[in-house]
Amino acid sequence: MKDSSCGNYVPTPNSRRDFLRQTGLGMGALAFGTMVSEYMVSDAHAEVMANLKPRKAPLAAKAKHVIHIFAGGAPSHLDTFDPKPKMKELADMSAAGMNGVLFPTPFEFKKSGKSGLEISEIFPKLQGVADEMCVIRSLHQDLPAHGPAAKLMHTGSAILSKPSLGAWVLYGLGTESQDLPGFVSLGGSSDARASAFLPSLFQGANTSFRPGAPANKIIANLQSEFTTQDAQRKQLDLVRQLNERHMQTVQKDEQLEARIESFELAFRMQTAATDAFDISKESEKTREMYGKSDLGAKLLCARRLVERGVRFVQVDAGGWDHHTNLFTAIAGKAEAIDGPAAALITDLKQRGLLDETLIIWGGEFGRTPTTAGRVNQASGRDHHSKAFCCWMAGGGVKGGMHYGETDEIGSQVAADGVDVHDLHATILRLLGFDHTKLTYRYNGRDFRLTDNFGKVVDKVIA
Repeated sequence: MKDSSCGNYVPTPNSRRDFLRQTGLGMGALAFGTMVSEYMVSDAHAEVMANLKPRKAPLAAKAKHVIHIFAGGAPSHLDTFDPKPKMKELADMSAAGMNGVLFPTPFEFKKSGKSGLEISEIFPKLQGVADEMCVIRSLHQDLPAHGPAAKLMHTGSAILSKPSLGAWVLYGLGTESQDLPGFVSLGGSSDARASAFLPSLFQGANTSFRPGAPANKIIANLQSEFTTQDAQRKQLDLVRQLNERHMQTVQKDEQLEARIESFELAFRMQTAATDAFDISKESEKTREMYGKSDLGAKLLCARRLVERGVRFVQVDAGGWDHHTNLFTAIAGKAEAIDGPAAALITDLKQRGLLDETLIIWGGEFGRTPTTAGRVNQASGRDHHSKAFCCWMAGGGVKGGMHYGETDEIGSQVAADGVDVHDLHATILRLLGFDHTKLTYRYNGRDFRLTDNFGKVVDKVIA
């Protein structure tokens, strides 16, 4: 037994793992919950170390970034982007196989832009950028329940835990920003940013963004309350030295490597995130264009993130569950997104970023063409998954067009149906991927976002 009091005794230096365990590096950046865990590789994938370095897509494509505006709650397609003028003649009549009576939209649709794309009057500013928009009117799926349907829209699976669309995009392309997370979530559910069985460095970074909030409140524990940046830098340098010494004597520890990389990212983010989330640095003209609402601020922040190389930005824009009072409720929600979304399209185009940024807006399903009882000011619409819509702009999408048709009351898809897997396949193709080849091996099987389904809607790609 060695005696530490012996003059010839040389204490064994702490291993790198012991050092991390005992000191925790003493900096808040290493503890900022979600951010650290998001950039670690899980035990199941310690041997498959992935990275966030930017990668070239295998297929030619314009889109390099995605801003996904998720209109949770399920917007009514009949009152937004799928006009049904004949329904006025059928008001208060019953429809076969449906409860209630037919409820024509109370809003007028206008042929907008040079293309004549028809958009509801509740979106006057989006009408002004109609020639940049592609509306898919023939979306459909089988789940008229919010939770499973939203999970399906985000991950391609309504039940199993699967990686989100953003995680797959980050896995495929990496990120152009080495100072910010490659996938940022501005609100929304955990499903919308999940990495599931993909290495967890592809998980979306959750934020609590609100205009005027300091970066340390937007991303929890971003900055240390106890240690200066100079001290943090010295600690990280020491860890790096211990790491190199450790690698000379034992095999490479991928999990610990990923943790150290997350520490480095956290350190760099203290400066980069403070700048990226500070929309006050924008001109007064730009801020006025987006409006003074929280949603407007989110979309302006999304543009700032994309401009700095962030690959995927998820924006929560929910509140569309209008079972009653549709006349006023949907008009209010439309007003909240109309100006900011139009501003985002215009702003990106002015900066030369629209062609490489794919914007997606839509919810998890649509709404019934009927309402309970008779049509009145309190009328609303129930859940309906057999027909709904979304729109896309930029990123190589054909603007000024709609794709697909529903029947004369908007109850069923009548032509060119697009299910959720088709939509995902099309998004991946716009980013330069064959959806059948972007796979990840897990539990002995090659998984993909579209599972065993999906076909690309080529007609919406420019």
